[in-house]
Amino acid sequence: MSDPAAPGQHRVPGGRLPLVLLAVCLTALVAGGAAGAAAAPDGTRPWVLGVVAVAGAVAVAAFLAVLLTVRRTATAAANAAAEAAALRGQAEYRQAHTAHLADSVLPAVAERLRNGARTEDALAGMPVPEDLPLRRLLHSFAHEVSSATGQRLSAQAERDEAARQARELAEGVDGLLTSVLPGAFARLRGGASAGTTLAGVPRPADERLAALTEFVIREYATSERRSAAARTAGTKALSRVQAAAVGMLADLREMQERHGEEVFGDLLRLDHSTSQIGLLTDRLALLMGGRASRAWNKPIVMESILRGAVGRIAAYQRVRMHCASGTAIAGFAAEGVMHLLAELIDNAANFSPPIDEVNVYVEERTAGLVVTIEDSGLRMSDAAMRRAEKAVSGESTDLAHLQGTRLGLAVVGLLAHKYGISVSYRPSSRGGTGVVVLLPPHLLAQQRAEAPPAAAVPGARAPREVSASAAAPAGTAVSAGTAFPSATAAPA
Repeated sequence: MSDPAAPGQHRVPGGRLPLVLLAVCLTALVAGGAAGAAAAPDGTRPWVLGVVAVAGAVAVAAFLAVLLTVRRTATAAANAAAEAAALRGQAEYRQAHTAHLADSVLPAVAERLRNGARTEDALAGMPVPEDLPLRRLLHSFAHEVSSATGQRLSAQAERDEAARQARELAEGVDGLLTSVLPGAFARLRGGASAGTTLAGVPRPADERLAALTEFVIREYATSERRSAAARTAGTKALSRVQAAAVGMLADLREMQERHGEEVFGDLLRLDHSTSQIGLLTDRLALLMGGRASRAWNKPIVMESILRGAVGRIAAYQRVRMHCASGTAIAGFAAEGVMHLLAELIDNAANFSPPIDEVNVYVEERTAGLVVTIEDSGLRMSDAAMRRAEKAVSGESTDLAHLQGTRLGLAVVGLLAHKYGISVSYRPSSRGGTGVVVLLPPHLLAQQRAEAPPAAAVPGARAPREVSASAAAPAGTAVSAGTAFPSATAAPA
């Protein structure tokens, strides 16, 4: 687009008209002066001619002044019009170049800059505006877009890095919770030291997770050492109490042999109290990783197992046994089965009215020996039955999570898991709760042996051959002549 013409190139139209008017005016003035001079008297003609000449000169001067003013005004108007036209041309020129810059040049430059080009490379090959302000605008725009693009890329890189670190941290935490810490805790519970465990644990890449892992493992190792030391000390102390209780039972049996009827009842009560103490110490010893106080070297018939179990609880007089089986329990499992049944019978007696009986039934089945314990108390709710089932399953034996009323059931779970015994709960036909214990065949030393007919003997006591702790409760169905084999106490 060409620039508009300069103001000096334009001519003012009608330039000859003022000269024609001036000539006409002068001619009229001369003609008028000549006519006036001719008509004037002779003496005044020079004065008239002078006046006419002066008037003509004044008129010419005024006319020239007016003419000059008009020409100047016309010239100024022409110059103003030319300048306005030039400004309109410049405005149209800048508008066209600005539109081209906004519609094509700037978007292309911005696209190159967003693709990673430098400012010089983005401007290379682009049409540069001739107008200086537009060139400045183009360069300023390229610089600002390049700076903003760099900041955006930097922020995006920082965001990606932060997301990567957060993802790695989350994966590290998940790995700690799902594999690292459970495996490390299992090794620590197995007796490994903190250093050995840390050496076998993959170190997280994040230093904070690595420090946290080391701290948690060392603290858990410390707590395990303290717990193991406490269990060892408790087990040792309980083993001494167990040995003392077994020795007291032996002394009481010897006293029952020597003394007469006048002190036998007192000795029997002491024997029974000592048996209850033995049950409590065995319970704690088993929960702390120890073992029972006694071990049997020969099989024991099921009736004697029941007598020994009933003789260890406080409410033995409320228990009614119904055993018509001559099956014997192998010696290695006899004490465990006796303790398991004692805990279940004691639990049934404790959670039933003190005037109601607890009935124990023994049946031989193909799957093994079934012992059913039924009470007449309040029937357990579904939630309570689920808790009891979980307790006897042996899943949780941590002393920190066991309630005081659930310690006996936890021992039942330990023994059931050790010997493969099945323990389940069901509602009792007597209105309370029934517990069904299935003793598997590998625990039975004798199958389906014929037993003497049982008879209810109110107020009877156990024969002298039976341990004093297994004294027959009043009204219990017993068979005469049943005796325990020799027992050995567990070492202190």
